[in-house]
Amino acid sequence: MDSNQLIPKLFRTEYQKIVSVLCHLFGIQHIEIAEDIVSDTFLAATETWSIKGVPENPTAWLYTVAKNKSKNYFKRSAVFEQKIATELKYNASKSGEEIEIDLSDKNIADSQLAMLFTTCNPCNSNEAQIALALNLLCGFGINEIAEAFLSNKEVIYKRINRAKEKLKEENIKIEQPTASEIKSRLETVLKTIYLLFSEGYYSTSQNTTLRQDLCAEAMRLTYLLLQNKTTNLPTVNALMALMCFHSSRFEARTNENGEIILYQDQDESLWNMELIDRGIYFLSESSSGDTLSKYHLEAGIAYWHTQKKDTPEKWGHILELYNNLLILEYSPIAALNRTFVLSKVKGTAVAIVEAEKLNLKDNHFYHSLLGNLYTGYDNTKAIQHFEIALSLAKSSSDKAIIIKNRDKINTSA
Repeated sequence: MDSNQLIPKLFRTEYQKIVSVLCHLFGIQHIEIAEDIVSDTFLAATETWSIKGVPENPTAWLYTVAKNKSKNYFKRSAVFEQKIATELKYNASKSGEEIEIDLSDKNIADSQLAMLFTTCNPCNSNEAQIALALNLLCGFGINEIAEAFLSNKEVIYKRINRAKEKLKEENIKIEQPTASEIKSRLETVLKTIYLLFSEGYYSTSQNTTLRQDLCAEAMRLTYLLLQNKTTNLPTVNALMALMCFHSSRFEARTNENGEIILYQDQDESLWNMELIDRGIYFLSESSSGDTLSKYHLEAGIAYWHTQKKDTPEKWGHILELYNNLLILEYSPIAALNRTFVLSKVKGTAVAIVEAEKLNLKDNHFYHSLLGNLYTGYDNTKAIQHFEIALSLAKSSSDKAIIIKNRDKINTSA
């Protein structure tokens, strides 16, 4: 692999590791310095490798150059020498012993865990936390994040910078979370990862590679939590199980035009059985203790959706899980999804009554669901709901599904 192909790949995998270690070392006030040093390292790789070729161990080359650039910065910067040296987490002595910048696997993992809890600090909004995590922990650039959020790069740039400034204003420490901090902050961390995964899985962006990358990064961050014994908790296992089950059907969810394929029409042969097996493993691991989170219930729902066979047992289990989910944490969308399951268990008429009680008149999913429920039951009402859904839908893929369902009625009439 030549340098033009290798460097972008290494940037995605190694940039966030080195940034995490240097941020952990420097502190939140000097986050931009860490980013500059790592960016300079990759710039040096681009220039040197294009002339001399790719080194035998490119990752080790990057780590060595990053260490040297950091040490050179220490020597050049009076501010670091006079004011910050006492705060740095290295073992250099006053006798001039070499500064230790630890890029071992363990310190990288510890630093990334510390950064994860830092970027997911509730002093910032959910959107800011996700954008910051994508940038610092996942190595995503401004343009990629803007596309993921279907936003423009100026908005994302400002969002990330405001998030950094807020962390500085609050003087947030980048450090290993204590047991009490894990207990109080883990919910925020998991919510950020969950939203990051959802941004990839349910995104209307047509960039399939980017969407899969978002999901993969969310899973990587969750695995980071699972590798640390203090954060390897039932709720974390439940979230990983949920993401494994959803990701297993990723390839079957869209056609070659990027249009969503509904669950009942998906090609089961495209499902990733290895991910399903991993999901079952993590779901089993999540059952220890007496914790029951929304991630447990959603993972259970996702598990049953990996069982394609249409049986009363399957839909009965899913309905029970939705009932418990709505009791634990009510969501209009979850309630809407439940009514589809209700139609499988108790019939269309009962489901229509329950769906109309939700009265989500400004939501195109609401009208799409009613259009589907009324199809074959009252086709006039079905078409009315599909037309309303079409007027409310924003993405081309959603509109394509609605038109397809509406036209089925016209074709069969």
